Amino acid sequence: MSAPALFPPTLREVMLRGRWIGMLVLCLVVAGVFAWLGQWQLERAIETDPPPAGVTEELRPLTDVVEPGVYLPEPLVGQQVETSGTWIADDFLVVSSRFNDGVEGYWVTGQLRVAERTSIAVAIGWTADREVAESAIDELDSGPSSATIIGRLISDEGTTLPPADDPQRMDRMSPAALLSHWHDTDQLDVYRPYLASVTATAGLADIASPAPEELSPVNWLNVFYAVEWAIFAGFAFYLWYRLAKDAWEREVEEFDDAAAGETT
Repeated sequence: MSAPALFPPTLREVMLRGRWIGMLVLCLVVAGVFAWLGQWQLERAIETDPPPAGVTEELRPLTDVVEPGVYLPEPLVGQQVETSGTWIADDFLVVSSRFNDGVEGYWVTGQLRVAERTSIAVAIGWTADREVAESAIDELDSGPSSATIIGRLISDEGTTLPPADDPQRMDRMSPAALLSHWHDTDQLDVYRPYLASVTATAGLADIASPAPEELSPVNWLNVFYAVEWAIFAGFAFYLWYRLAKDAWEREVEEFDDAAAGETT
C-alpha cells in the first residue's frame, strides 16, 4: 500500500494557526486604536459651532475680546474693538516694511495705557515717507495724551534680528519688541495682539485693514491626520497578511526542497 500523497499547507491553513490568529487579534487592537484616533481627529476637523458671518465687524470692547498676556484665538483675529486710554510720552515708535495697498512704507506706533498697569501696542497710521513718520511722532508727543481708539486686533508678528546697518530698526509689528523700547514698564501687563487703528491721526494715512476672510468650518489639517490614521489602521492588517504569507511561502519552499531531496 502506497503512502498517502503529501501536499504543502495552503495560505488559509497557515492563517488559521493559533500563532497567526493571535497576531490577527493584536492587529485588530492596534487598528482599533488607530480608528479611534482618526475619529478623534475628524471630530475636531469640523467646527460644529463656527462664528457667525461678519462677527469680526461687530464693534466690541477690548476687554470683552481678549485679556492681557493671552494669545488671540484665530476666530478673533481682525476683530474690531474699541478702547480708551492714555498715550505714554516718548513711546511713539516707527515700524518699517509696512505695506498699504501694495505700497511699502512705515507705521507710527504707540503705547496706549488702557488701565493702571496695562498697555496695548497701537498702530496709529501709515506713511510712505520716513520724515512724515518722524513729524507725526513729534505731533503726537505734543498733542493730547488721552485717546479713544477703534481698530482691529491683530496677532503679534514675532521678532527678527535687526539689520546690521540699523540695529534700532524694527521690521515686524511685535508688542514684545516694542516693549523693549517703552518706558514705565515695571510690573506692566501687555496685550499680546496689537491694535491697528482704523482712523489715523497726526497727518498719517489710514492703515489698510480690510475685514478678514470668513474661516472655513473644516480644518483640513485635522482631516489629513484622520486619513493618516485610517491608512495606519489598514497597514496593520496588511502587515499581518504579509507576515503570514511570508511564513506560508517559506513552508512551501521547504516542502518543495524536501520533496526534491527524496526523489534524488
